[in-house]
Amino acid sequence: MRQGRVPWPGPYVVAAGLFLVYLVLSVGRFRRMEWASWDLGIFEQAIRAYAHLQEPVADLKGPGTNILGDHFSPIIALVAPLYRVFPGPVTLLVAQAGLFALSAVPVTRAAARLLGRARGIALGVAYGLSWGVQRAVEFDFHEIAFAVPLLAFALEAVLARRWGAALLWGLPLLLVKEDLGFTLAALAAVVAWRALPTDRRAAWTAVAVAGGASVFAVLVFTVIVPAFATDGYGYWDKIDGAGPFAGIGTKLATLAWVLVPTAGLLALRSPLLLVAAPTLGWRFLSGDDHYWSTDWHYSAVLMPVVTLALVDAIDTARRGDRPWLRAYALQLPTAVLAAGLALSATALPTEKLARAGTYEKPDRVVAIERLLGRIPDGATVEADTGPLTRLTSRCRVFWIGGSRGEVPDWITLDNSSAWAGENPVVYAGQLHPGHRWELVGEAEGVVLIRRR
Repeated sequence: MRQGRVPWPGPYVVAAGLFLVYLVLSVGRFRRMEWASWDLGIFEQAIRAYAHLQEPVADLKGPGTNILGDHFSPIIALVAPLYRVFPGPVTLLVAQAGLFALSAVPVTRAAARLLGRARGIALGVAYGLSWGVQRAVEFDFHEIAFAVPLLAFALEAVLARRWGAALLWGLPLLLVKEDLGFTLAALAAVVAWRALPTDRRAAWTAVAVAGGASVFAVLVFTVIVPAFATDGYGYWDKIDGAGPFAGIGTKLATLAWVLVPTAGLLALRSPLLLVAAPTLGWRFLSGDDHYWSTDWHYSAVLMPVVTLALVDAIDTARRGDRPWLRAYALQLPTAVLAAGLALSATALPTEKLARAGTYEKPDRVVAIERLLGRIPDGATVEADTGPLTRLTSRCRVFWIGGSRGEVPDWITLDNSSAWAGENPVVYAGQLHPGHRWELVGEAEGVVLIRRR
């Protein structure tokens, strides 16, 4: 009796190691209260609602705001069963770490299949440590955590000439975020291009998917999201902006980061890189300079595209008739791994892994959590970035100054810089005239105020 072939564990070992790295970074940051955004709280509110089979309301965006009227990301409901069992913001961070780590499996597997196991491991680790993924791990939870593995599996299928699987892996992108319909269209166009010489039926199917994805994306922008919103799609002003030449220095620097340390420019030789065009397009055409740089989470979806485009380009170049290009291509897996390790040890979030403070909860956080513990479950609270992630799993939380006429039971904010004035109780009265407030306590600059 013949025994089945044992799968090579390499890709899964890489993914497991990356999962631990991502987990330490994101959960450690949460434990230290090092948040620069309200996004984790927003997504927790929506997923908490899904977990209780309710409309996905994110009160931080405004009381009663349906999150589908902000971004079309129904796929985040997949986290809801896990959240129902383990309620809390850390659950979202664990899910995101798992999704990012999972994406390393198809990247490593595809690279190993085409270039050999050693180069496959090198590129898998380099991908997992890429600056785009690390920035996303460090910056809250976002829906694009689902897009990253979907793109990785889809492009792995393209490289394996499994056209139907590539399209099927790409289809859920329509449920991740509204702009990713155009990314699916680009993916389908690449499938059509690759399939046309040998499989015309698959090529025409891909063309149909590209057209359908584009139409669906337009409908999401113009019909579906506005149906859940009160004032239409709220990001048109960010998309329609300063034009392609505004901030050209920042944009060119971002392109260099996308193409040089991750691919040594060789990815430009692969048509797979076209899948990155929609994301780079809307970002660079926007008038919002937050989208132009390498910060935040916006570049994570580019990393599997660039890495697998590099794999494709190396595979093509090593079989070409230019000796210098063959030599350069075959050295790139080692080079991009070295670049990734060097950046990880000096300039990227992973450099924190060598610090003892990464694994500790500061006394400051303990004091703040003790103070916030005085707020009863189910209370309505107005909060800013620091305290809110400690409350969204058990209270109804509004953004400070954004309760739109609803008067909370409690107000808590980080006033260590005195932005709310010397007397935060006076500030509370300005937010909600006609109501009386009292200071309940203060810890490490965070104040807790109760409505009397």
